[in-house]
Amino acid sequence: MPQTIAVLDFGSQLTQVIARRIRECQVYSRIFHYSTPAETLRKENVIGIILSGGPQSVYSRGAPHPDPAIFELGVPVLGVCYGLQLMGHFLGGEIEHSKAREYGHGVLTVLKPGKLFAGLPRKLRVWNSHGDKVTQLPPGFRPIGTTENSPFAAVEDAKRGFYGIQFHPEVFHTERGVDMIRNFLLGVCGAKQDWTTRDFIAHAIEGIRAQVGKGRVILGLSGGVDSSVAAALLHKAIGRQLTCVFVDNGLLRKDERDSVERLYGRHFHIDLRVVDAAKLFLRRLKGVSEPEQKRKIIGRTFVEVFEKSLKSIGHAEFLGQGTLYPDVIESVSIGNNPASLIKTHHNVGGLPARMKLKLVEPLRELFKDEVRRVGEALGLPREVVWRQPFPGPGLGVRVMGDISADKLTILRDADAVLHDEMMRSGYYYKVWQSFCVFLPVRTVGVFGDERTYDYVIAVRVVESTDAMTADWARLPYDLMQKISGRITNEVRGVGRVVFDISSKPPATIEWE
Repeated sequence: MPQTIAVLDFGSQLTQVIARRIRECQVYSRIFHYSTPAETLRKENVIGIILSGGPQSVYSRGAPHPDPAIFELGVPVLGVCYGLQLMGHFLGGEIEHSKAREYGHGVLTVLKPGKLFAGLPRKLRVWNSHGDKVTQLPPGFRPIGTTENSPFAAVEDAKRGFYGIQFHPEVFHTERGVDMIRNFLLGVCGAKQDWTTRDFIAHAIEGIRAQVGKGRVILGLSGGVDSSVAAALLHKAIGRQLTCVFVDNGLLRKDERDSVERLYGRHFHIDLRVVDAAKLFLRRLKGVSEPEQKRKIIGRTFVEVFEKSLKSIGHAEFLGQGTLYPDVIESVSIGNNPASLIKTHHNVGGLPARMKLKLVEPLRELFKDEVRRVGEALGLPREVVWRQPFPGPGLGVRVMGDISADKLTILRDADAVLHDEMMRSGYYYKVWQSFCVFLPVRTVGVFGDERTYDYVIAVRVVESTDAMTADWARLPYDLMQKISGRITNEVRGVGRVVFDISSKPPATIEWE
């Protein structure tokens, strides 16, 4: 069992970010429910604890509190924002509501570097987001950093290895924040940097072989990053014991089926079964325009087609899935529903229960960036490993309104032009997502000497780090002009191109 840094989740939207930053330091981290008993953490080989931020006050009715015994485990503890206030509350200090909520950038003045701020400048820009603050330190603590509004912005009890900071080191807005986390991990906890891609692959292969034995594994391959890396890892571990099923639902991007067959069937020599179900999906989607209804039809039909295809493959004991660590962690109101914080996420809804297959989820301990690194190490091409996110229902939720083969052809061709220009310009790998949306709106235009009455394509290009928030990408005007010009000239049926410049929030990244 690897050394583990436990991140206790008190409801912060940034809890996963803390865990990712720890992993970036090549140290293994796991997110635990805030009420996890101290004895459980001891059994999990926890060598350090980070208390996350949270939206509540420590004095609020029903506020999430940890097992007090975590402070008796003899391991270092770092409290972040609400986590600092919890430490103050539990260890004998005093917390008060601030007169004004402190939100946004602040300047931290380091009074004493110690282990937490070793090697860092004496002044740093930090990101604040809190309404309470510590007004009296618990016995044994001393201030090691201040901000404009908080004399106890950073505190320590070096003897016990307890540290608290009122700001958020995990966000990019905090200068040298990752260095602070690394100092806590290596300098305070004495953690080993043993969480590497190579080590993960070796352990994963060993685990897959131990779980599967001589059994057969079936995996639904979509061609996306997660299922592709899962397929490559499973194939490396068990070879011909793996069979991948690729369902062509008619909602794929241009030439997607050919590229999947070429890469996995011919290059990696994976046992790949391709099922052409395009006509079935389109027939069931005919006349349906409501987004949620589309998703349900696509999901149910996929389950049906996938299940039917397995009968021709023969007996299998295991279902492989590209489940990631964020899939395992459910975003719920932890104060109201603590038992539901952790769940098992099924990428293929309904299959495990109906088919009684045992799950093999080799990526369930990884974040997306770690999955990409594993994919690179396994020899997957860059265009697969660094592929942009694509919705499960495919182009079905990028055609606004009802779906038809003609509309899908228009959208596919427009999207192919956008992809080509984003790749040529180098912007494809600089943004989070770039895609086209088919709008069921006809618009008057002029083509040559003739008037036209064709459809509208919306181009959506966004920048993000985790898809929780996003901003529209400021592409160069000449690139936008080239994209628009090529789509209207090369894609029959398109008379106008518009660019979506909405941020998330209030708009979502996808239109449906």
